[in-house]
Amino acid sequence: MKSRAATFCLGIWVMGTVCISVAATQNFHTIDRLLAAGGHPSFADGVDQLGAPAARDLLRYLSSELNRLFFQSWNLFQIPLGGVTLWLVLGPAGERRLRWLVGAMLAIALALTVVITPPIISIGRGLDFLPRDPPPPSLATFGILHAAYTSLEMLKAALGASAAYLICRRTRGIPR
Repeated sequence: MKSRAATFCLGIWVMGTVCISVAATQNFHTIDRLLAAGGHPSFADGVDQLGAPAARDLLRYLSSELNRLFFQSWNLFQIPLGGVTLWLVLGPAGERRLRWLVGAMLAIALALTVVITPPIISIGRGLDFLPRDPPPPSLATFGILHAAYTSLEMLKAALGASAAYLICRRTRGIPR
């Protein structure tokens, strides 16, 4: 029973990581698609009144704020999910590798929540509405933090897939 619950939790964790990443990137791509297509006549009128550059800036700001909310919420959700998953995989000494994988996932989630996300949000808000030519000095720091966040999320997803594989292998009686 614990194996199924642990696999279920890992599935939520990995799928949540994928979904939040897709949503974040699509938020920004949707702006360009909407502005290019015109969309609803009322939307097109609003864009015309503001002007395309100002409308794009406002929509990008909205997307940034939504992404900040999504990532903060997801990070906070991962911590109890990771704790429950770790509790579910605690067991015999032979499961050390599984415990380490889930523990590493939880450590990454904690690092993202406490170390990486707060400065991304702070620096990102400072970059909102700033011209990019020339690039503001904080843009490089933001890029490094964003790359670290993305890399750690991908690593966490890979660890989760590996942990789920180990559980499935164990429950099917396949030797290590």
